[in-house]
Amino acid sequence: MLVLLPPSETKRPGGVGAPLDTTRLVFPTLREPRDAVVDALVALSADEDAAARVLKLSPKRRHEIADNAAFRTAPTMAAVDRYTGVLYDALDAASLDDEARSWLGAHVAIHSAPLGPVGALDRIPAYRLAAGTSLPGVPPLRRIWADAVRDAVAATTPDFVLDLRSEAYVALGPLPSTVSSAYVRVVTPTSEGAARVLNHFNKHAKGEFVRALATHRPAVADVHELRAWATSTGWAIVDGRDGEIALVV
Repeated sequence: MLVLLPPSETKRPGGVGAPLDTTRLVFPTLREPRDAVVDALVALSADEDAAARVLKLSPKRRHEIADNAAFRTAPTMAAVDRYTGVLYDALDAASLDDEARSWLGAHVAIHSAPLGPVGALDRIPAYRLAAGTSLPGVPPLRRIWADAVRDAVAATTPDFVLDLRSEAYVALGPLPSTVSSAYVRVVTPTSEGAARVLNHFNKHAKGEFVRALATHRPAVADVHELRAWATSTGWAIVDGRDGEIALVV
């Protein structure tokens, strides 16, 4: 099983790992688009005013331009530790034991805007780039990533893909039709049936769910096995619309 997560706008600074090496990231066929986007992001950072405008940065966030400028030289850390915010606080990967973290490394990818999907334990620097940003000098990110990510996922031939990404990142990497997959929405029961959970609780539930997967490490080859495991551990998964599944919280 491959689990796809969205990134977070907020990131932990620093790191002790060697600078980024795109040849060591998962999905090696993405090296060319990765290098193109990173080069464009670094080039943009040479003009602080232009970078702040393109990245839509407030004065308090302009320091993130320096992070982009140092993308290829800054220290790195595991992607699952780099990202912060509600989902990653709930996942709390730093507190997991070695076996659980190894499971994350083998089964979880985080879909970043500058690097495409990276492994949970792939080492990356701090940066600022959102899915909807248009960088000067390169095509729109959707055009860069969509086909490349689809082909990269297909090349790994996963039995099943559990897609927990936000819709913005799904657009940057639609899944191949040849791979069994399920897109997850988080819902809560209401008197009228079910309603989507608000953003904070949606992210928190996804983080807790992935933590449970890493802790239990079930063998999951399709949505039926996922549902059976979820039921056995106190989670509720039901069919959603258009082939989606709903995580009920």
